Amino acid sequence: MALCEAAGCAPSLRWPRVLLFGDSITQFSFQQGGWGAALADKLVRKCDVLNRGFSGYNTRWAKIILPRLIRKGGGTEHPVVAATVFFGANDSALKDENPKQHVPVDEYLANLKSVVRYLKSAEVPEDRIILITPPPLCEPAWEQECRLQGCRLNRLNSVVGDYASACMQVAQDCGTDALDLWTLMQQDGQDFSRYLSDGLHLSPEGNEFLFSRLWPLIEKKVSSLPLLLPYWRDVAEAKPELSLLGDGDH
Repeated sequence: MALCEAAGCAPSLRWPRVLLFGDSITQFSFQQGGWGAALADKLVRKCDVLNRGFSGYNTRWAKIILPRLIRKGGGTEHPVVAATVFFGANDSALKDENPKQHVPVDEYLANLKSVVRYLKSAEVPEDRIILITPPPLCEPAWEQECRLQGCRLNRLNSVVGDYASACMQVAQDCGTDALDLWTLMQQDGQDFSRYLSDGLHLSPEGNEFLFSRLWPLIEKKVSSLPLLLPYWRDVAEAKPELSLLGDGDH
């Protein structure tokens, strides 16, 4: 049987997806040791993990681009089984020091709700969505970065905390899961600076911290997913197409 004929006889595989939507902390998550890379490794041959992180973006821009990333009615062949929404590190920039990225906290809250509403309209219900708060800000380290860029300190940890609270409020109002990274990393007065590479972005230890808290939330959404296509020892030796062109759920 010719290859194209064989393929034509088999149903196409429904390859589920996990969507990671966020700013630079999401964009960088596929770097070595990143939390997104760890998710992709955990879920290999069960679903694709899509990195849709955009460095420097805030929720004002995020809600504009989201319809270009996931379209309504397109989830039949590649259903989104889980989605993380991880913004706030840029929204919380101080207006006087960084007006381009700054988004007022009330608007940030409304924008997050818009993102959740759109995802629901695109067949990603609230029980598949996880909102992640921005991590805490280590002001001394980030101030050094700002000076290197020729500007003054443009974020404050206390202000980031206001955005984290707003994010948690959206999760409660919308019925989604949430991961309060800002609070968890500062729990019991621990030194959270080790979780950050430059005061803002995650260090290797910070990536590990995030993954260890996020995975239980993801796992409960994907636990029923089968391994796609048979284990190699289970492939029929004489006629492999009998194994490989079935429903693919093994």
